[in-house]
Amino acid sequence: MTNDTTGREQPWLDAERAREKTEGERQLGERGRRVSEERRLEDESARGDAEQLRRLAEASRVRQEEHRELLEQVRQEREAFRDAAEEARRAAEEARLAAEDARLAAEDARHATIDAVRVTAEALSANLEQMKFVEQLRRVYRDLKDLKEPDSN
Repeated sequence: MTNDTTGREQPWLDAERAREKTEGERQLGERGRRVSEERRLEDESARGDAEQLRRLAEASRVRQEEHRELLEQVRQEREAFRDAAEEARRAAEEARLAAEDARLAAEDARHATIDAVRVTAEALSANLEQMKFVEQLRRVYRDLKDLKEPDSN
């Protein structure tokens, strides 16, 4: 009977083994699906993180470009200020030279004025001498006239 029982139980055992095998495969498949789903979620999260990093990198690049443009603008303004300072230095040097020329011209004018005063003084002195001479000639003429016409009064 044991042989019969084992013979009858054999299909049941085979079915049980097949059922257990199927259940194991189903559980393994379910685990695989869960792992796949977890990996998919992890991959999706990684893609989201990567997209967020890409956006941050793009924003950083935009800010870096803005900063570069601002730095370029500052550099250009500094260059313009340097050029203006150089132009102001040149203008100051020209003004200094013009002031020196004016000082020299004033000195020349002072010397010319002194010379003109000296020449005028000499001319006045010569005129005075001429006037003295003319006055002396008048006296001599009067004296001569008086000598020619004695006491005609």
